[in-house]
Amino acid sequence: MISDLAEAAGRDVPRETFERVKAFAGLLRTENERQNLVGHSTLATLWDRHLIDSAQLLRHAPGRVNRWVDVGSGAGLPGIVLAILSGDPIALVEPRRLRADFLCRCVDQLHLSNAEVVCRKVEQVAGSFEVITARAVAPVDRLLAMTLHLSHPGTRWVLPKGRSGAKELADARRAWQGRFRAEVSITDPEAVVLVAEGVKPRDGTSR
Repeated sequence: MISDLAEAAGRDVPRETFERVKAFAGLLRTENERQNLVGHSTLATLWDRHLIDSAQLLRHAPGRVNRWVDVGSGAGLPGIVLAILSGDPIALVEPRRLRADFLCRCVDQLHLSNAEVVCRKVEQVAGSFEVITARAVAPVDRLLAMTLHLSHPGTRWVLPKGRSGAKELADARRAWQGRFRAEVSITDPEAVVLVAEGVKPRDGTSR
Protein backbone atom coordinates (compact mmCIF):
# COMPACT_ATOMS: atom_id res chain seq x y z
CA MET A 1 0.00 0.00 0.00
CA ILE A 2 2.90 2.35 0.59
CA SER A 3 3.80 2.28 -3.11
CA ASP A 4 0.18 3.00 -4.06
CA LEU A 5 0.14 5.96 -1.69
CA ALA A 6 3.40 7.31 -3.09
CA GLU A 7 2.20 6.91 -6.66
CA ALA A 8 -1.03 8.73 -5.87
CA ALA A 9 0.75 11.59 -4.12
CA GLY A 10 3.46 11.83 -6.75
CA ARG A 11 6.19 11.86 -4.11
CA ASP A 12 8.12 9.54 -1.84
CA VAL A 13 6.32 8.35 1.28
CA PRO A 14 8.69 7.39 4.12
CA ARG A 15 7.75 4.44 6.30
CA GLU A 16 7.06 6.71 9.30
CA THR A 17 4.67 8.80 7.20
CA PHE A 18 2.91 5.68 5.94
CA GLU A 19 2.46 4.46 9.52
CA ARG A 20 0.78 7.77 10.36
CA VAL A 21 -1.66 7.31 7.50
CA LYS A 22 -2.40 3.78 8.75
CA ALA A 23 -2.95 5.15 12.25
CA PHE A 24 -5.35 7.74 10.87
CA ALA A 25 -7.25 4.99 9.05
CA GLY A 26 -7.66 3.22 12.39
CA LEU A 27 -8.89 6.39 14.09
CA LEU A 28 -11.38 6.96 11.28
CA ARG A 29 -12.75 3.42 11.45
CA THR A 30 -13.19 3.65 15.21
CA GLU A 31 -14.82 7.09 15.12
CA ASN A 32 -17.16 6.00 12.35
CA GLU A 33 -18.87 3.75 14.89
CA ARG A 34 -19.63 6.84 16.96
CA GLN A 35 -20.62 9.27 14.23
CA ASN A 36 -21.27 8.79 10.54
CA LEU A 37 -18.13 10.28 8.99
CA VAL A 38 -18.09 8.11 5.86
CA GLY A 39 -20.61 5.65 4.46
CA HIS A 40 -20.26 2.28 6.19
CA SER A 41 -20.36 0.57 2.80
CA THR A 42 -17.15 2.41 1.81
CA LEU A 43 -15.08 1.17 4.75
CA ALA A 44 -14.22 -2.02 2.89
CA THR A 45 -12.45 0.12 0.28
CA LEU A 46 -11.22 2.78 2.70
CA TRP A 47 -7.74 3.02 1.17
CA ASP A 48 -8.79 3.52 -2.45
CA ARG A 49 -12.08 5.30 -1.87
CA HIS A 50 -10.86 7.77 0.75
CA LEU A 51 -7.11 7.76 1.49
CA ILE A 52 -5.66 7.35 -2.01
CA ASP A 53 -8.39 9.62 -3.34
CA SER A 54 -7.24 12.31 -0.90
CA ALA A 55 -3.53 11.76 -1.50
CA GLN A 56 -3.85 12.37 -5.24
CA LEU A 57 -4.65 16.04 -4.61
CA LEU A 58 -0.96 16.61 -3.86
CA ARG A 59 -0.24 16.03 -7.55
CA HIS A 60 -2.14 19.20 -8.39
CA ALA A 61 -0.68 21.50 -5.73
CA PRO A 62 2.46 23.65 -5.98
CA GLY A 63 5.66 21.94 -4.87
CA ARG A 64 5.75 23.75 -1.55
CA VAL A 65 2.67 25.32 0.00
CA ASN A 66 2.90 27.95 2.73
CA ARG A 67 -0.75 27.60 3.76
CA TRP A 68 -3.51 25.13 2.83
CA VAL A 69 -7.13 25.33 3.90
CA ASP A 70 -9.42 22.31 3.77
CA VAL A 71 -13.08 23.34 3.95
CA GLY A 72 -15.58 20.99 5.58
CA SER A 73 -12.79 18.75 6.80
CA GLY A 74 -15.21 16.52 8.75
CA ALA A 75 -13.71 13.05 8.50
CA GLY A 76 -10.21 14.42 7.88
CA LEU A 77 -10.60 13.81 4.16
CA PRO A 78 -8.59 15.15 2.50
CA GLY A 79 -7.20 17.48 5.19
CA ILE A 80 -5.59 15.03 7.62
CA VAL A 81 -4.16 12.95 4.77
CA LEU A 82 -2.69 16.08 3.17
CA ALA A 83 -1.26 17.23 6.51
CA ILE A 84 0.47 13.86 7.01
CA LEU A 85 1.85 13.53 3.49
CA SER A 86 2.87 17.12 2.80
CA GLY A 87 4.02 18.45 6.16
CA ASP A 88 2.76 21.86 5.01
CA PRO A 89 0.73 24.13 7.32
CA ILE A 90 -2.98 23.42 6.88
CA ALA A 91 -6.17 24.77 8.45
CA LEU A 92 -8.94 22.20 8.85
CA VAL A 93 -12.23 24.11 8.78
CA GLU A 94 -15.17 22.20 10.26
CA PRO A 95 -18.22 23.92 11.81
CA ARG A 96 -19.72 20.82 13.46
CA ARG A 97 -18.36 20.45 16.98
CA LEU A 98 -18.40 16.64 17.16
CA ARG A 99 -16.44 16.36 13.93
CA ALA A 100 -14.08 19.15 14.92
CA ASP A 101 -13.40 17.28 18.17
CA PHE A 102 -12.49 14.19 16.14
CA LEU A 103 -10.10 16.24 14.01
CA CYS A 104 -8.49 17.66 17.15
CA ARG A 105 -7.91 14.13 18.46
CA CYS A 106 -6.34 13.13 15.14
CA VAL A 107 -4.04 16.15 15.18
CA ASP A 108 -3.03 15.38 18.77
CA GLN A 109 -2.58 11.62 18.47
CA LEU A 110 -0.77 11.81 15.13
CA HIS A 111 1.44 14.68 16.33
CA LEU A 112 0.51 16.92 13.42
CA SER A 113 2.04 20.20 14.53
CA ASN A 114 1.40 21.60 11.04
CA ALA A 115 -2.40 21.19 11.28
CA GLU A 116 -4.88 23.55 12.97
CA VAL A 117 -8.56 22.80 13.51
CA VAL A 118 -10.89 25.76 13.00
CA CYS A 119 -14.39 25.06 14.34
CA ARG A 120 -16.50 27.64 12.54
CA LYS A 121 -18.29 28.21 9.24
CA VAL A 122 -15.98 28.95 6.34
CA GLU A 123 -17.64 32.34 5.87
CA GLN A 124 -16.33 33.28 9.34
CA VAL A 125 -12.75 32.22 8.64
CA ALA A 126 -10.14 34.87 7.88
CA GLY A 127 -6.80 34.52 6.16
CA SER A 128 -5.17 34.04 2.79
CA PHE A 129 -4.27 30.60 1.48
CA GLU A 130 -2.26 29.23 -1.43
CA VAL A 131 -4.37 26.09 -1.86
CA ILE A 132 -8.06 25.57 -1.08
CA THR A 133 -9.48 22.06 -0.97
CA ALA A 134 -12.93 20.71 -0.17
CA ARG A 135 -14.46 17.27 -0.58
CA ALA A 136 -18.22 16.73 -0.86
CA VAL A 137 -19.06 20.18 0.50
CA ALA A 138 -20.94 22.05 -2.25
CA PRO A 139 -21.16 22.43 -6.04
CA VAL A 140 -18.18 24.28 -7.53
CA ASP A 141 -20.10 27.50 -8.21
CA ARG A 142 -21.24 27.78 -4.60
CA LEU A 143 -17.92 26.62 -3.19
CA LEU A 144 -16.03 29.36 -5.04
CA ALA A 145 -18.44 31.93 -3.60
CA MET A 146 -17.95 30.51 -0.10
CA THR A 147 -14.14 30.59 -0.26
CA LEU A 148 -13.22 33.54 -2.48
CA HIS A 149 -12.42 35.68 0.59
CA LEU A 150 -9.71 33.17 1.54
CA SER A 151 -7.90 33.54 -1.78
CA HIS A 152 -5.28 35.81 -3.30
CA PRO A 153 -4.31 36.18 -6.99
CA GLY A 154 -2.07 33.09 -6.83
CA THR A 155 -4.49 30.79 -5.00
CA ARG A 156 -5.23 27.37 -6.48
CA TRP A 157 -8.44 25.45 -5.79
CA VAL A 158 -8.00 21.65 -5.91
CA LEU A 159 -11.39 19.99 -5.70
CA PRO A 160 -12.12 16.26 -5.96
CA LYS A 161 -15.44 15.72 -7.73
CA GLY A 162 -17.47 12.71 -8.72
CA ARG A 163 -19.21 12.07 -12.00
CA SER A 164 -20.98 15.43 -11.80
CA GLY A 165 -17.65 17.25 -12.04
CA ALA A 166 -17.88 18.20 -15.70
CA LYS A 167 -21.36 19.64 -15.28
CA GLU A 168 -20.37 21.51 -12.12
CA LEU A 169 -17.42 23.02 -13.95
CA ALA A 170 -19.63 24.12 -16.85
CA ASP A 171 -22.09 25.70 -14.41
CA ALA A 172 -19.28 27.48 -12.56
CA ARG A 173 -17.87 28.97 -15.74
CA ARG A 174 -21.13 30.84 -16.29
CA ALA A 175 -20.55 32.89 -13.15
CA TRP A 176 -16.77 32.71 -12.73
CA GLN A 177 -13.75 33.42 -14.87
CA GLY A 178 -10.26 32.03 -14.45
CA ARG A 179 -8.11 29.11 -15.53
CA PHE A 180 -10.00 25.86 -15.01
CA ARG A 181 -9.09 22.30 -15.84
CA ALA A 182 -10.44 18.85 -15.02
CA GLU A 183 -7.98 16.03 -14.32
CA VAL A 184 -9.16 12.43 -14.38
CA SER A 185 -9.18 10.90 -10.90
CA ILE A 186 -6.79 7.99 -10.41
CA THR A 187 -9.35 6.23 -8.22
CA ASP A 188 -12.33 6.48 -10.58
CA PRO A 189 -12.02 7.09 -14.34
CA GLU A 190 -15.44 8.77 -14.33
CA ALA A 191 -14.52 11.19 -11.52
CA VAL A 192 -12.30 14.26 -11.78
CA VAL A 193 -10.13 16.62 -9.79
CA LEU A 194 -11.04 20.19 -10.68
CA VAL A 195 -8.17 22.69 -10.58
CA ALA A 196 -8.85 26.43 -10.72
CA GLU A 197 -6.60 29.49 -10.61
CA GLY A 198 -7.04 33.22 -11.18
CA VAL A 199 -10.67 32.92 -10.11
CA LYS A 200 -12.93 35.97 -9.97
CA PRO A 201 -16.63 36.64 -10.61
CA ARG A 202 -17.56 37.39 -14.19
CA ASP A 203 -19.34 40.57 -13.13
CA GLY A 204 -16.07 41.81 -11.62
CA THR A 205 -17.48 42.21 -8.13
CA SER A 206 -16.72 40.27 -4.96
CA ARG A 207 -19.35 37.92 -3.55
